[in-house]
Order: sequence, then structure tokens, then C-alpha cells
Amino acid sequence: MFDNRPDRDAEIVFVGRSNVGKSTLMRELTGHKFETGGKPGVTRKPNHFDWASEDFMLTDLPGFGFMSGVGDEHREQIKTDIVHYIEDNAEKILLGVLVVDGKSVIDIIDRHSGEDEIPHDVEMFYFLQDVGIPVVVAVNKMDKVDDKDDRLNDLCDRLGLHPPWKQWQDTIAPITAKRGSIDSLNESVKEHLHDQKRDDLLKFFS
Repeated sequence: MFDNRPDRDAEIVFVGRSNVGKSTLMRELTGHKFETGGKPGVTRKPNHFDWASEDFMLTDLPGFGFMSGVGDEHREQIKTDIVHYIEDNAEKILLGVLVVDGKSVIDIIDRHSGEDEIPHDVEMFYFLQDVGIPVVVAVNKMDKVDDKDDRLNDLCDRLGLHPPWKQWQDTIAPITAKRGSIDSLNESVKEHLHDQKRDDLLKFFS
């Protein structure tokens, strides 16, 4: 179980499969270097970033889904721990940012859509909403995608949002974290913080 959560009353959590670029995005948002590895699954416990003097932090939760060299049981345990962490702290979580790889997300979702299977990404999107946490989907690595609008429309379709994606700009944020291109995510986050009367935190997302 994940313990050692800093005593902060407000947080934004970042969730996503292994290797979608969450740690790179965290580095971009905070200016702090996180341990990133070429191997998926380097982050096994939450990285809490409570650098702000305000009662607020960003939390990078471990990647879920396939990880090379990690057994099924351990993988399931990580996912269970993520779910429990979010449930236990839901009242303090202002926003969930689901990070996906724009290049591969549609293939991954479609590959895992069996009769009894809900793909992890789709499941996490609905799970966050079910526990009352607004969600922004940060669609990373968009510099590698040619047909951007088509890809984002397809993603909306898989998430049960009616395309075109542009009407969901508070929910779908195309980014390229490695190049520092994260303005759309910052704008979406700020919109949600404003809705929750947390304008005091907008300065962290400028």
C-alpha cells in the first residue's frame, strides 16, 4: 500500500500506463528532475511533489498496465494500490490527469476491448469521475501523430465523448511534454481549478 503521503489538503494526481511520459511531463510542470527510465515501470511508488508553500501538491502515481520484467501479480497489485490511493484521498484530489500516448492509445484501447474487458485507460477515466474527480486526458507525444484531429476524435469516441474533440478542450489536452509543449494542459487544469474556486493555484500552471 502507498503510505508516506505528505499532509496536504489539495492535490492533482497524474495517472497513466507505463512509458507514456508522465515523469517527463512532471519535470516540465515542476522544473524538478524525476527518475525516468528507459524501462517501463521505474516509478513504483507515488512521487509527491509538494514544493509549493501552499497546501497543495502534484502526485505522479506509478504506471499501470504492461511492464517488462514485472509479473502479473505485482502489476495487479500496483493497479489496486493506485485505485485505493485515489479512493482514500478523493476528497482532497482536485483533478486527475490521465496521461496517454497519442501515437499508440487507440491501438492499445482497441486491442484490450474484449467482451469482459475494459481497457485500463478507459476504466481509469470513468473511475476518477465515479469518485467525483474531474479528469483531463493529456494526450502526449502528439509530435509523432500525423492525423491529429482524427486521432483525437477517435480517442473521444473510445472514451464515450461525442466527437469532434474540440468541444472537449477542458477534457482533452494534446501535448508534447518532451518539447515543453503543454499549454493546452495548463489551460484545462486552470479551468478546472477556477471552477473549484482555487484561483490561488493558477500561478503554478502559467
